[in-house]
Amino acid sequence: MALILNIETATDVCSVALAKDNQLIDSRENTEGRSHASILTVFIEELFTQNKITPAELDAVSVSMGPGSYTGLRIGVSAVKGLCYGAGKPLIAVSTLQSMAAGFISRNALAGEKESWFCPMIDARRLEVYTAFFNSQAGFESEISAEIIDENSFADILAVHKTYFFGNGSDKCSSIIRHPNAQFTGGFLPSAKDMITISEKLFEQKEFKDVAYFEPFYLKDFVATVAKNKVLK
Repeated sequence: MALILNIETATDVCSVALAKDNQLIDSRENTEGRSHASILTVFIEELFTQNKITPAELDAVSVSMGPGSYTGLRIGVSAVKGLCYGAGKPLIAVSTLQSMAAGFISRNALAGEKESWFCPMIDARRLEVYTAFFNSQAGFESEISAEIIDENSFADILAVHKTYFFGNGSDKCSSIIRHPNAQFTGGFLPSAKDMITISEKLFEQKEFKDVAYFEPFYLKDFVATVAKNKVLK
């Protein structure tokens, strides 16, 4: 059992959750857009102050490792590395898509749907999404990939499994993938709270990352573009 600070910044959501012995103690979240750079450290400091905890008392720090927003991932990993270096604590990396799957299954009480699969989607450019398939225990059933969606996407899986699609990439796919086994659920947002069970398990297994050399899982090479609204994705 451990005291772990979990940080999620892979998408528009900036979320921090403090957990002990696999139970949530306190959390902070902002879902209004990419203001991670200005609010992440504020959230972390608030959790420490509110709960009278110092970084030295943590057993580990966990970060959502991607795939997702290049900028968001860099901000989250940089903050976690700073905490781990400063306090001498181990770094835990949690798959963003796996924590999304775990959160969706838990929030909707779907762990009993043994034959169903779960497909979190993170929005990429145009009709592309970052995605993977998971079973009802949030175990991987496929590798993580970047997929360009068309009407035949995942036809082989949908022929066998009822599949729930969710996350900010699923909205643009709901009008394209029309198979009767495809269930689209809007409104799902990632949360650091969904990382708690996974990070606790990784801590128990001592699956730590090298703080000096760890990099987020970007999935694809970053391409800098200057959009009209000057937002980097």
